[in-house]
This record gives sequence, structure tokens and C-alpha cells, in this order.
Amino acid sequence: MIKKILCITILTLGFCAAKTVKAQNKHATLPRKDLTIWADKPAKTWMTEAYPMGNGRFGGMVFGGVAQEHIQFNEISLWTGDEEDTGAYQDFGDLFISFKGKDTSMAIPANYTRKLDISQAVQRIAYTDEGITYKREYFCSLPDKVMVLHFTADRKAAYSAIIGLTDAHGSKVTGGSKGLQFEGKLVNGLAYQASIVVKTEGGTAKVESDGKGGSQLNISSADGFTILLSAATDYSNKRDQHWCGEAPATKIKRDLAAASLKTYDELLRTHVADYQGLFNRVDLSLGQTPKDITSATTYSRLANYHKQADPQLEALLFQYGRYLLINSSRKGGLPANLQGLWNDSNNPPWRSDYHSNINIQMNYWLAEPTNLSESHIPYLDYINSIREARKVSTQKEYPGVRGWTVKTENGVFGGGSYLWNTPGSAWYAQGIWEHYAFTRDKNYLQTFAYPILKEIVEFWDDHLKRRLDGTLVSPLGWSPEHGPTEDGVTYDQAIVYDLFTNYVEAADILGTDKSYRDHVADMREHLLKPKIGKWGQLQEWETDRDDPNDKHRHSSNLFGLHPGKQISTIKTPELAQAAKVSLTARGDISTGWSMAWKMNFWARLQDGDHAYKILNNFITLVGKSGVNYDEGGGVYSNLFCAHPPFQIDGNFGYTAGVTEMLLQSQTDEIQLLPALPKAWPTGNVKGLIARGNFEISMDWKDDKVTRLIVKSRAGGICKLRVPNALKADFAGINVGTTGADHQYSFQTQVGKAYVFKSID
Repeated sequence: MIKKILCITILTLGFCAAKTVKAQNKHATLPRKDLTIWADKPAKTWMTEAYPMGNGRFGGMVFGGVAQEHIQFNEISLWTGDEEDTGAYQDFGDLFISFKGKDTSMAIPANYTRKLDISQAVQRIAYTDEGITYKREYFCSLPDKVMVLHFTADRKAAYSAIIGLTDAHGSKVTGGSKGLQFEGKLVNGLAYQASIVVKTEGGTAKVESDGKGGSQLNISSADGFTILLSAATDYSNKRDQHWCGEAPATKIKRDLAAASLKTYDELLRTHVADYQGLFNRVDLSLGQTPKDITSATTYSRLANYHKQADPQLEALLFQYGRYLLINSSRKGGLPANLQGLWNDSNNPPWRSDYHSNINIQMNYWLAEPTNLSESHIPYLDYINSIREARKVSTQKEYPGVRGWTVKTENGVFGGGSYLWNTPGSAWYAQGIWEHYAFTRDKNYLQTFAYPILKEIVEFWDDHLKRRLDGTLVSPLGWSPEHGPTEDGVTYDQAIVYDLFTNYVEAADILGTDKSYRDHVADMREHLLKPKIGKWGQLQEWETDRDDPNDKHRHSSNLFGLHPGKQISTIKTPELAQAAKVSLTARGDISTGWSMAWKMNFWARLQDGDHAYKILNNFITLVGKSGVNYDEGGGVYSNLFCAHPPFQIDGNFGYTAGVTEMLLQSQTDEIQLLPALPKAWPTGNVKGLIARGNFEISMDWKDDKVTRLIVKSRAGGICKLRVPNALKADFAGINVGTTGADHQYSFQTQVGKAYVFKSID
């Protein structure tokens, strides 16, 4: 039995609120309009209109109501389940601020704005009502571990409100001086708690009965007020501690006490500096959009996107993926799940789980190349945390094997459900390897990555079926999520090929396990190879039965093209052409995350215009929030990806796809502008990362790189493939050409930047 506890404490602590709106922003960089999502009315629907915020562990969805503010909040470790069952990610609770004298049926003020500034990770709401200008600023701070909600007005005594908390699991809310809390336990014993501390500027605040057996906070005639909200569980990712760690009450008391000693301005400054330390690493321009378009609401821009070009919206959606990853995946926490960390249901679609047949993997395709390596860590730590639990389950299902694998649906305690996905752990291993491939952190490779890679390789060493002719096939595989179950499915074979390739390279780098390394290399050479079928397609099954009219959302047979590296237009052109035939047959219209994957496929096929066509399809406004993924996907007005319903992997996959269009490094060289569409004739990007730990910044015009800066962060040889000739400002460079491409190779030093300019 997994022991768990959940709690929420209320503290009465002093808090110094900022006295003016000017003071709020004194230390923050100015918001960027091109990185702002906004609406001219409050949100009515959680999934399609509310705006997300988070600090990686804790976050909320903001509605921005005038008569009543509603913030639904989550903590990423609030899960049911155990080592046998996936369980489900849970809603945590709601915070309501009801303003006295205001009715929810009242008209929205004409100058109302609700904005999410993703350049600062701050939400701002402003409006004028009865001659008073009201302003709010909200954010979730990782350094201070609290959600901060700040309310100001330009008139004294402008605020009278009732503040209430609601536990999504029904426990009673209690109160103390200027605070509220609730606490409870889930059915699996996990303890949870949430607490608020409120500080008013002027006026009075007192806890009173809510008339329903609980407590609420009554604010009267305040000039302004600030709410600090914290929520926690006693979850630990340590199996040897029975998944149970520090009590939530202890965490919350400590965090609220520390945060309450700071002024609002200090909290804001610390938050923005922390967030921008990650977010500002990458900047992207894909062209300018006319001002009459950029001044419109985000809803209007989406509604009109297919009528008028909006490259700044395309770049905004790229950066929104990075915003969402930073907000839902920070070091020390759990990885982003199917909805990141945002969920308003205790029975969410697909449990809001960790789906192992593409979804959690897609969540992290953008992490390394868009310079968010730290946000990759929760996924890697999660993989490490479930190993021992998965070994027990795996060896029950597959007696006699070493190592471990996973089921399709997975939770935070090592449990899984639905079908076994035998290649799932091997696909997880790709993420383990990629962190090394991008960072070149040899200590990480030796102490963390290699042991995991090896034990997953050992599972396949024991699990593969050896035919009389020496061919190795995965037994009883399935091509998610359709088709027969049989030996030698391409999905399985391609993932195992990737696993073996990465293991061999890891062993070579570390100079270890030479005999076993050679054994694995030999197994790789005997794996059943990809096959080209009767209509020129890359076969999905060993038997040539693929249906050219199959429009299924999964394209699992194309793993070797992306995110694998077995197939490329340069090294395996015949297989690349077969992949193109298969992809063309699948069609361009699909569910949200599937379109994002297709963007990546077409980018790897170096067809930028087709990748851009999929990008256009992806940016399609979807109004309904129901669960019907056969209707086709797009995005909601809050830019969440519509599977439908909302699934965050599409947002992350979109960002990864744009990156693949501009930069690829899955082979042994860095390709610049490999899939640039005609729609982006001029642009620039700063701070993308290529494998080998090279930071790339470049400008381009008319399909040519005009300026390039390569910063070497780990040393080593840098190999470039560029569509046009460049001249370097340094010596010792080797130059070559292949077809229309120009190639450059040079030795680099750690920390040094290498500058190139176009010869033309």
C-alpha cells in the first residue's frame, strides 16, 4: 500500500503590497506585444478560452471575470493509482474572488483586456468600471513557490470582495486570520493541501462562515490586495521511500512564510528574472505582420488566419510551446502530462496520463533544440524513478527477461494500464540519449544515462525473436493504434534500431563493455530492415498489406524518419522516398498532435512548403471542446492544441516542427534551413541548439543564410551543411560542396563563437 497524504494550510503572515501600478513593473522588462495573447472579454470555457500559468509544479487557468474572478488550479503530483494501476491526474481546486455589488450578468466594460504576456509569464487584466480603473497581475513563481495575484485600482477603497476556496475532492475549507485552507487524502493515501494568505492595502479583511459549513474571506473597502496561493502533496519520486515525502503542510507553511516577507515588486522581479533566464535564450522572427492584424484579439487573428498572412502569429505559437514547457516542466518536478499540468477534471480524457506510444515523447522534442535542456530533466528523472517498479511488472509479463518496459498508459507511481507497449521504454531511452547528444555531458552519460540504456537494451536482447536465417524481429508487435498484432512490425523494429545505435555510441564514448557493445552492434545489423511495398510505400508491417486509403492519425511506421535517424534524404534516399509515399497517402488533415508530427516528417523530408501547409492546417480555430478526435484538430482561442479535446503534445510538436524546418542535426552534421518554406523569405533566429552542443543564431533572406554565429558550448568538430556559400572570419576551416549544398568543417573551442557571412 502506498502511503500518501494531502494537505492545505492557512497562514496569517505579513505581506508588503506594492502601492502603485508603476512600482509593480519597475524591475520587469517591458512586455512584448508580439508575444502577447489577449482577449477583450473574460473566459467562459476552461479548455478553449482560459489562459494557463504555472511554475513547473503548480499552476492555474485564469478566467478574468469582472464580477467574479475564477482561477482553477493544479499541482502536478496529485494522482490516484499505484504500482499496478495508472490512476489519473486530478483536479486540485478553485479560487473564487466575488466582487460585491457586481452581478455576473453585467455587461463587460468596453475597454476590458485580458492578456497573457509570454515574454514575462505574467497575466494582466485591466478595465474601467463606474469611473474606476482596475488592474490585476498574476503569475506563478518558481523561486518563491507561490501563485501571486495582485489587485490595484486608481481610487481608494475600491475593492470589496468575498474570497473562497473549493477543494475538487470535497473537503471543508477552514480559515484563520486573513487566510483559508483545505486538506485531504486521496483513495491511495496521497495527502494534499492548499492555502492562501491575503494582505489588503487599507480596508479590512476577516474570515467568516460561508453558510455551508466552511469558511470564506471578506474584504471591505480595500485600496488593493494581494493573494498568495500554494498547494502541495506528499508525493516523492523515490520508490524506496514508498513514493512518500515531506508533508504538504510543512512545505506550504515554509513557502508562504518566505514569500510573505517579500514585497510584490520583489516577487515579480524574481519571477520574471527566473523565467526569462530560460525563455529569452531563443528569439524568432519569421517576418512582419501588418499592424492592423497584430492589434486584433488572438481570437480574431486565428479566425482570419487563412485569409491573410500572419507570420508573427506563427512565431508566437512557436514561443507559446516554449512557454508551456517552462510552465509545466521544471527541474525537481514531474514531467508534463497529456495536458501539461492543467486539468479541471478528476476523470480527465485518457487519465491525463503519460502515454508511451508518442505523446510524452513528443512533449520533449522541443526541449533540447529550443534551448530548454533544464526542462527536459523532469522527463528523464521520471524514467529513472519508475525503473524498479517496471522491472517487477515486466518480468511478471515476460518471464526470464532482464530490463523493463511499459504499458501504453502510465502514471507517477510506476503503474500502467491498457496495452503493453513493448517498444515504449526503448522510445523513452531515446530521450535519455538525446540529452547527452545535445549537451555532451559525459558525466551524465556515464552515471545516469548509460545504466538505463543498457538495461533497456538487455530487455530487447532477451525479448527479440531469432529466426533461422539470423534475422531478429520483435515478437507480437502492434503499430499504434491500429492494425494486426504480429512479429516484425516496423514501429518496433525502428525503435529498437534507434536504441541499439545509441547504446553502441554511448559504449564507444565511455570505452566500456566492449564485448557487449559488439554483441549489440551485431544484433542491430541482424534486425529486420525497413521494407518498400508494392505501391512504393514504407511498409507498416512485414507483410505488404498497407492500404493507400488509410488515413489513420498515427504514422508509427515512420519513426525511423522522425524522431529517429535511420532514414534521411541524404543517406537513405530510397527509404526517404518510400516514407514520403506513405505520408502522402495518410493525408494532411488530422487531429492536432498528428498534424504536428506530420510537420516534423515533412521537415525531415526537406519539403518546407509541405511542412508549412501542415502548419497552416494546424493553425485552424476550433470552437468546440468536446472529445471527438475524428473531427480533425487545430487550436482553441487560447492557443491550446485541439486533439480534440485539448492535448498539449500538439503545441510542443508544433514548436519542434518549426525548429526542424530551420535546423536539423540528427545526422553527423548541422543542416541550416533544410526545410525553409517560400512563406518565410526573410527571417532570423537566435539561440537554437544543435547536437554536439552548438548554439546557432542566423539571419536569412531569399533562401540564403546571410549571417551565422555558431557558439561552441562543448568544443569538438562542427560540421555544417548550408544552402549557400559562406565566408568565415577565422582560419582552419575545411570547405566542400555536395550538389547545391555547401559544407564546412572546423575544430571548435569551448565558449568560442564562430561567425560566418554570405559571400553573395
